[in-house]
Amino acid sequence: MSMHNPPHPGEFIREVYLDPFNISARQLAEGLDVAPSTLSRILKGSSGVSPEMALRLSRVLGRSPESWLAMQDQYDLWVVRHTLDLAHIRPFDFEIA
Repeated sequence: MSMHNPPHPGEFIREVYLDPFNISARQLAEGLDVAPSTLSRILKGSSGVSPEMALRLSRVLGRSPESWLAMQDQYDLWVVRHTLDLAHIRPFDFEIA
């Protein structure tokens, strides 16, 4: 089932963890043991959640690493579906023997 405009993980982190609990990005970066600029890129949506970051987020914020990666994949796929023109690409015509 595809989602309608799924959030980037950075948006999710801001809305579910940082804003409601009054946690600064710098505090979270420190807890994740990453540079504030690294976390900032994720929060702004200009970088995605890597497997390493998924493990860090899982440890600090909860949720499984797989759920962080799935959220990133859903967001990435949604963006590509809305930007990639596949009209000129034709599927192969396979004959099943």
